[in-house]
Amino acid sequence: MLSEPRSGRLAAWGNALLAGLVSPDDAVLEIVGDDAVHRVEGLPGESAPVGLTLALGRLRALGVSGLRVALPAPGHPLGLSGPPEFNARAMEAEQAVVCHGAAFGLVPEVYEAGPDGDVHVEVVWHCLAVREAPPADVPSLGEAERELAEALRDATEVLSRLDVAGSGPVAEAAIDAYRARAERGREVLAPGYPPRAVRVLELAQRVGLLVSLACENGHGAAVSSAEMRARAEALRPVERVARRAQVAAYNAYVEERERGVR
Repeated sequence: MLSEPRSGRLAAWGNALLAGLVSPDDAVLEIVGDDAVHRVEGLPGESAPVGLTLALGRLRALGVSGLRVALPAPGHPLGLSGPPEFNARAMEAEQAVVCHGAAFGLVPEVYEAGPDGDVHVEVVWHCLAVREAPPADVPSLGEAERELAEALRDATEVLSRLDVAGSGPVAEAAIDAYRARAERGREVLAPGYPPRAVRVLELAQRVGLLVSLACENGHGAAVSSAEMRARAEALRPVERVARRAQVAAYNAYVEERERGVR
């Protein structure tokens, strides 16, 4: 969770574009980010991959009125509704975008090319049929915010108790650096999202960062394999809460439309 998922950028800025809050050029620029190019393959009526501008326009013409995010993990089909083929592709990619208003979903496939130091990234979004049903295990923003507050306390306690090198000053310094990069770079969410969604996403990213630091920055006192397994087991529910909250934040725009808030 150290970086924003591509599905999050596509859903957030795609929603802003569908709502008429940003131009197609601005939306595509934000979605592509540091990648070289994004294309969409498998759109109805298209025999070859097309660019994002054309793809988003075509999806709108097909009836798509909003975009949701799915961030599944093994044993946790978060945000998915089927069918099995789409779920399997999304599970392999660990993310997907599910359309609202028409039964389509988009799963990214990432390609890297070029020599060391000059690698460029191309992304192909595969458009597949989805089942029109409520997404799995997605909380409301209010639920996500409450769960996150508890998860942040739990993560800090677990890391300190296990003497993991992801707690204390190292973690705080990394979080501060991450926040500074975010402030210098893109918006946390696209125009049109409620402030609570921005707040939930920022907190979810912070909790996810703590978990990532625990997994990547050394073992602290967890020197045995048993202790390392205990650490992973203790942090698993915290990571799950952070993923659920990310999905709730990205999906808030569509959820508000369904409730008639907009």
